[in-house]
Amino acid sequence: MNAEPASGPLSGDAALLAAYAAGDAAAARQLMLRIAPRIHALAVRMLRDRAEAEDVTQEAMLRLWKIAPDWRDMGAAPSTWTYRVAANLCTDRLRRRARQVPLEPEMEPEDGRPGSEARLQAAAREAALQAALAELPERQRLAVILRHLEDRANPEIAEILGISVEAVESLTARGKRALARALAGQREALGLIDGTG
Repeated sequence: MNAEPASGPLSGDAALLAAYAAGDAAAARQLMLRIAPRIHALAVRMLRDRAEAEDVTQEAMLRLWKIAPDWRDMGAAPSTWTYRVAANLCTDRLRRRARQVPLEPEMEPEDGRPGSEARLQAAAREAALQAALAELPERQRLAVILRHLEDRANPEIAEILGISVEAVESLTARGKRALARALAGQREALGLIDGTG
């Protein structure tokens, strides 16, 4: 089951994808375990809806499986390509939502379990962050999520968004400033007052 293309051996995710294309189900499972959780996390942060995020994750992975036989012509790492697909799917859903219903903040917390004061404060911080993220323009939000919540490097984000590294840096800087402004009035209530100001 050697699936090496004529151009040379593949490594990492690309090798797993090639093995899947050659019929190796175990390779597909391993690749799914490597990529799908990160795609799902991105979709949850973008859409703020776990069911929709699961749909996006499944659709993005299905598209990856369909493209597997022709992978060497894609010019990107499988994870980067899948992030790009998921980001586009999320953007499409957000635009459809905007056309269908008026924008209202969601008040339902992600985790409804009762807990200690620290857990409540952490939930309040997360809710405030998610609400502030939801107010950012789509590309800024996606850049901030990928850089600061998903820990992706700027060159990979540039590839995902189809823009330059400088544009990524600009988007994330503007996004961080907008988040800081949005959260400024809530710092004390969220327990964010410390010695650093």
